[in-house]
Amino acid sequence: MQHGSDIRIRPGAMSDIDALIALERNVFAANCMSRKSLRRFLSVPTATVLIAEHGKMVAGCAVLLMHASTPAMARLYSIAVAPANEGHGIGPMLLHSCEEAARQHGRAQIRLEVHEQNQRAIGLYRKEGYAEFGRHVGYYKDLGDALRFRKELAA
Repeated sequence: MQHGSDIRIRPGAMSDIDALIALERNVFAANCMSRKSLRRFLSVPTATVLIAEHGKMVAGCAVLLMHASTPAMARLYSIAVAPANEGHGIGPMLLHSCEEAARQHGRAQIRLEVHEQNQRAIGLYRKEGYAEFGRHVGYYKDLGDALRFRKELAA
């Protein structure tokens, strides 16, 4: 998938693992995914890992989960954009690509959690039509709450 002239969204591969670990540590610090988790997501059919490339560099990543136990729903597990690449539309590109992947897997809804203090992400989700429907109290390692959002996907 091409998006813009110099940013490309593509499926993740095991060869991306070191770049993904570095991105996670750079973006999430205390709440980053482990190497083991990323390896699992890259290797199981219930997860889709999408990479935003800027040139040959990993500029962002999204992980979408689709469990058999929730056949109508996908969960946006993670979306991260490298700080050096913020403001270039990579977050929306990854989000739209996740929505398309969910549709291709027959999912009618995406749900996600986001830290209550992550105003940039909350703004993106609201702008893209996600509706807040709940809260997980003390969800994150810093005991911050997670706001829960969902979006119904058009067929």
